[in-house]
Amino acid sequence: MNQIIAFLSKVGAMLHPWMTEIATALVACTIVIFATDINRVLRKTLSGSGFFIRTCAFVLVNAFGYGLAIVSISPWLASQLRVMPSQWMLLLVIGIFFGIGAWAQRNRQV
Repeated sequence: MNQIIAFLSKVGAMLHPWMTEIATALVACTIVIFATDINRVLRKTLSGSGFFIRTCAFVLVNAFGYGLAIVSISPWLASQLRVMPSQWMLLLVIGIFFGIGAWAQRNRQV
C-alpha cells in the first residue's frame, strides 16, 4: 500500500508545475458542458426580444461571461489544488475529468 501511495504522490507532484493549465482545462470543460443549457435558457428568456438585444446578450454571455469565468475561477481552482496532498490531488483531477466525460456522454454532448 505504501508503494501505491508513494507512486501517486510522485506522479501528483509532477503535475504541480502544470496546475494552472489543469485548472483552466477543468473550468473550460465544465463551461463547455453547461454552455448548451445556459444558452438554451438565455434563448428562451429573450425569445420575444429583438435581434439586436438577443445578439448582444449572446455575445455578452458567451464571450465575456464565459471568458471572465475561466479567467477568474481558474487561478482560484489552481490554488485550491496546489494545497492538496499530491496523491489526493492526482486522484481528484483524474476523477473530475472522468466525471465531466461521463456526464457529457450521458447527455450526448460528445
